[in-house]
Amino acid sequence: MPLQIETSDRLDIVDITDAVERAIPDDADDGVCTVFVNHTTAGVVVNEHERRLLDDIEGALETLVPRADGYAHDELDGNADAHLRTLLLDESVSVPVRDGTLALGTWQSVLLVECDGPRTRSLSVTCTS
Repeated sequence: MPLQIETSDRLDIVDITDAVERAIPDDADDGVCTVFVNHTTAGVVVNEHERRLLDDIEGALETLVPRADGYAHDELDGNADAHLRTLLLDESVSVPVRDGTLALGTWQSVLLVECDGPRTRSLSVTCTS
């Protein structure tokens, strides 16, 4: 099932757990749900959705891959940092499904990490049993 997620900042982390839960088919019982972001400048991760941690994640990405650092790709469209940051992330996550819901740990959430926003991002949600 496709999802459309709006981001609001150049570097933005959006909790998409509820949207993914709603995308699980009604007949799903136990299996695996895979969430895939169809873009090269955004990633999907599982982590804790806590504001200070999200700030830390954003800060780490900015420190590890500064925005303007003389990247050759910037001559084309000015977003090399976004592409490089997503190399540190994943383009997909797979989460177990138990009794039709995501079997996440207590503090785990599915997060979209935007590195080149604001944008509307397309994600694919596929569940198998």
